[in-house]
Amino acid sequence: MTLSENTGVPGNALSVSALNRQARRLLEQGLGRVWVEGEVSNLARPASGHVYFSLKDDNAQLRCAWFRQRQRGPNIHLKNGDAVVAYGQVSIYEARGDYQMIVEQVEPAGEGVLKRRFEALNKKLQAEGLFDEEHKRPLPEVPERIGVITSPTGAAVRDILTVLKRRFPLASVVIYPAAVQGDAAEGELVTALNKAYEREECDVLIIGRGGGSLEDLWPFNEEAVARTIFDSPIPIVSAVGHEVDFTIADFVADVRAPTPSGAAELVVPDASDWQQLITKLQSRIVNLGRRNLSDAAQSLDWLEKRLAQASPGATVARQAAWLRNLRQVMVAAMRHRLGKELTQLERNRSRLLQQSPALRVQNGVARLQAVSLRLEAAGRNNLQRRRNRLDYAARGLQAVSPLATLERGYAIVTDDKGKVLTDAAKAPSGTRISARLANGQLTADVVESTTEDSREKDSE
Repeated sequence: MTLSENTGVPGNALSVSALNRQARRLLEQGLGRVWVEGEVSNLARPASGHVYFSLKDDNAQLRCAWFRQRQRGPNIHLKNGDAVVAYGQVSIYEARGDYQMIVEQVEPAGEGVLKRRFEALNKKLQAEGLFDEEHKRPLPEVPERIGVITSPTGAAVRDILTVLKRRFPLASVVIYPAAVQGDAAEGELVTALNKAYEREECDVLIIGRGGGSLEDLWPFNEEAVARTIFDSPIPIVSAVGHEVDFTIADFVADVRAPTPSGAAELVVPDASDWQQLITKLQSRIVNLGRRNLSDAAQSLDWLEKRLAQASPGATVARQAAWLRNLRQVMVAAMRHRLGKELTQLERNRSRLLQQSPALRVQNGVARLQAVSLRLEAAGRNNLQRRRNRLDYAARGLQAVSPLATLERGYAIVTDDKGKVLTDAAKAPSGTRISARLANGQLTADVVESTTEDSREKDSE
């Protein structure tokens, strides 16, 4: 090192700016980006949008600058006293020579570490195949006994029991108590799972708890718990936290439920659905029975009608029924035709209202009314002609009716068994006979029976 002649200052002395610049390069190149944990203090938020604060512990503090363009998330909740983990690059502010950290990301101290642990374990177990679908087992359709692994005093167990009682009260429940938060939770969860495996008394298991922070839910992210769930011989439903919460247990379990209540709904059917199904089946059985009875009754009626078809009265009744039916068919046909015509008229009216001026619409309506009157008159004339034909047919039937024959002085004679007599030889003297007249009936005893053959012999 050489000295200046006048001042004695070394010839290669650095300026303050050069020194600070070299120090900044050494820090940035030597340390790179690091995570630093500490407590927030001296927090300042100027109008520029930058955030300035210090990270401190019991023995030291570090100035930090979180520039607006580097902020990757909300920071409005950051306040003095928060324990955080900051990620960034250690540097020097050359203008003042201040040693500081240029922050790129800030997370709560505990949660940030847990997230990194979660991601590491997630990748590890996924690579081993613990999350593969081929290992997932279906849940039993109707479990007789359900195991619940959770805290016996938490809200989760109450929610599960309430839903199970409401949906399927026939299923019994076994509680395997275990802590779901804190240092002891991991061991107790593993113990409860193994106890359920050893007893082999349940058809399905539910493991879970209510909502909470990542730290509260962390026992369900422990590797021992995940591997014990994977080794389960019983289908397991994981129900940890709320719907937005995900744990390693959710990925390893056979089924993931969004909440403990949701897990209870997944493992059992809804008894009300079964009741509705049973009611429908009962209704179908009753309807089928009624239909069979109705078919049998119709068959019986048909046979009775077949038996009654041989009598003249049945023939007359049949013809009368046919005429009544014909009349109904004619009336129905006319009504149907009038209905179709009226429907078409209404359609035409609608089209006229939509497409024509008011005057053309009124003229069209008048024409439609005239057509309707002509149709009605034609219908009435047609109906009258049908009625005249009906009356004519009825008179014809009356002319050939056995009852009309009786009115002309003839009688229908039957024996005491009601059989019509057409041969005098079948009614010897002393036979009790009945004679049906046009008005009333006579009963008599045969005094003498004469046949055509006997008459011819007497004449000879």
